[in-house]
Amino acid sequence: MSEPSPFPPAAPLPRRVDTGLYLVATPIGNLRDMTLRALDVLAAADLVLAEDTRVTAKLLSAYGLKARLERCDDHASGRAAEQAIERVREGQVVALVSDAGTPLVSDPGFVVARAVIAEGLPVHPIPGASSLLAALCIAGLPADRVLFAGFLPPKTAGRTAALEGLKSQRQTLVFFESGPRLKDSLSDMAAVLGPRPAAVARELTKLYEECVRGTLNDLAVDPRLDSPKGEIVVVVGPGEEIPATEADADAALIDALRTLSTGDAASEVAKALGLNRKTLYRRALELKGK
Repeated sequence: MSEPSPFPPAAPLPRRVDTGLYLVATPIGNLRDMTLRALDVLAAADLVLAEDTRVTAKLLSAYGLKARLERCDDHASGRAAEQAIERVREGQVVALVSDAGTPLVSDPGFVVARAVIAEGLPVHPIPGASSLLAALCIAGLPADRVLFAGFLPPKTAGRTAALEGLKSQRQTLVFFESGPRLKDSLSDMAAVLGPRPAAVARELTKLYEECVRGTLNDLAVDPRLDSPKGEIVVVVGPGEEIPATEADADAALIDALRTLSTGDAASEVAKALGLNRKTLYRRALELKGK
């Protein structure tokens, strides 16, 4: 007896696509990560705005699709926005795609989406592959509170300044990075953020998918991460909570007492700093008496 096929005998019939601008996620490497809704939209699109028309042409060809393609990179987004508005007003379907993954996430397209929204025209997300979410899934780090910081500046001075601004955040941090800059970025992260747990994910969904985990200090000297190839996502765990000092509590109470009663001020500061309310209430009374 033969094993049953893991796939349905036939794909669902294409769905009707209404007029509007569609922000369509495309595979980040593995072509089988294309969604049926994305195929519906691209098949129905009167115009496809693409970060690189050559890349998108190959994607469409892989699925037997043809569409009118227009460039929508950082230099052409203004013209692309005008085209999208004109086409949607005429009742047409416009799709916007990046080279890989979800549009607008460190990719061109924001200008187009904002312009169409400003005109009161319909804009729809077609979710799918995302290297940010894929890396978070396999990093082994907290994913309940996340701050996506995109690409850091290319030079050490700018990178260090940007990392200093993120140092106090208590969320997991996610960065995009290129292979040639990865080593320097990890070194700067280790210097500013300390030995936090982290993960470097590359070639996600592809044949040579890899996720290297360790502290930032260890990753910065790991020979496997010397100018690796492929798209790279760096996930950095949240920093340790730093207990509030008496000076911190006093400063917060003084600020809260300007607008709140003694009890409410103590409650607000207790919640914000994780301190005992009764202790803060007594201290608030002392501060008011001064």
